[in-house]
Amino acid sequence: MKTEPQSKAMAVISGNGGKLQEGAVVNGGEGDDVYFDPSAPPPFRVAEIRSAIPKHCWVKNPWRSMAYVIRDILVISSLVTMAVYLKHITLVFWPLYWVAQGTMFWAIFVLGHDCGHGSFSDSATLNSIVGHILHSAILVPYHGWRISHRTHHQNHGHVENDESWVPIPEKTYKSLDASTKFFRFKIPFPMFAYPLYLLKRSPGKSGSHFNPYSEIFSPNERHYIVTSTICWGVMVCLLFYLANEIGSMLMFNLYGIPYLIFVAWLDIVTYLHHHGYEKKLPWYRGKEWSYLRGGLTTVDRDYGLFNNIHHDIGTHVIHHLFPQIPHYHLIEATKAAKPVLGEYYREPKKSGLIPIHLIQNLMRSIQQDHFVSDVGDIVYYQTDDELTGKRK
Repeated sequence: MKTEPQSKAMAVISGNGGKLQEGAVVNGGEGDDVYFDPSAPPPFRVAEIRSAIPKHCWVKNPWRSMAYVIRDILVISSLVTMAVYLKHITLVFWPLYWVAQGTMFWAIFVLGHDCGHGSFSDSATLNSIVGHILHSAILVPYHGWRISHRTHHQNHGHVENDESWVPIPEKTYKSLDASTKFFRFKIPFPMFAYPLYLLKRSPGKSGSHFNPYSEIFSPNERHYIVTSTICWGVMVCLLFYLANEIGSMLMFNLYGIPYLIFVAWLDIVTYLHHHGYEKKLPWYRGKEWSYLRGGLTTVDRDYGLFNNIHHDIGTHVIHHLFPQIPHYHLIEATKAAKPVLGEYYREPKKSGLIPIHLIQNLMRSIQQDHFVSDVGDIVYYQTDDELTGKRK
């Protein structure tokens, strides 16, 4: 059952003697895509995509992975050194430092994210050590987030079971208080939601990434959560110690504001990889969901000069289907897979030096994509007219 308005499908039917043309959209397709239904079961399997990707793309090189870690740490260290040396040139230097350092925080998050997927190396020990160092440094509980992110990949595109920016069913949405709706759907507040998500997850879900007894984790994973929460706590203590040594204002400039910019990067990027495409994409539940169909609703993005800095995290479709592929092979793997994916792969709009074109996608989606129907196995985002101030 599909819940998206079907007016365009009716136009196709009426223009063909009442018969539905093969491949016609019946769920609100637009423009050139009127004969392509993105929710239709694809005519290929995961195995066919896998076979199209060159074998060397699956090889994990720990030395190459560590080289990226060293590169990012050197940049971060250099920025801190410059900031301490030029700290009195506040009006000129600090804004540049904040943006650059916050961007680098996001870069090392992506490398820690690779550790969590096991795409950093074949060594679980190396992945865990590097992942804890990188994620704890930016106040992310490594195992807590790793496990919930694994749930996200295993259930991508599923209304109830997905984990990251999951759609809110209509009944749950209507039960939310006005302040929750305001902070989730009014820019810029949703772009700073990540710390709150770590503490209490998304609306309609419960649990904490710091609590080993949270419903997010199974009993045999509790010791992992204890470890990552302790590492997170050690980093918090270190930050308080440094603030006491060098002064809270300097510490806020060196770490606090870059942390907020990192959080904004994380929320914007993760949101845009699953929302804000030019035409609405489906979400699934029940028998209509499959790993392949859910993964194909993921969206690739072009971030301009940030693509390399962010370790090509914008090549997100293949990453979602095959998270074990190292980030430095994602572009090649995507090119190889595109002939198999066909229209199910949506070519990202090319960016200029700065990806300002994505601002429109972000704002339009947050203003329009509020909830999904409680019924139907294939559903699309709907808009709360009262929240937007528009009359129905």
